[in-house]
Amino acid sequence: MRKYLFSGAVIGAVLSGIGIVRATIAGPRDWRLLLTWVAWAASLAIAIGTVSEETKRSELGE
Repeated sequence: MRKYLFSGAVIGAVLSGIGIVRATIAGPRDWRLLLTWVAWAASLAIAIGTVSEETKRSELGE
């Protein structure tokens, strides 16, 4: 779990999520906001997948 919490990619995705939450609270709600949330979810999934792949590679010794 620690490898995910201290990963730069995951930290960056979480911090961008904070900005999206602020935009959701303050801004208008339209189709662009939905696309922003979808893009954020995709970037978070990619960050988690990257950490997972790096862990698998290091365990296999590649």
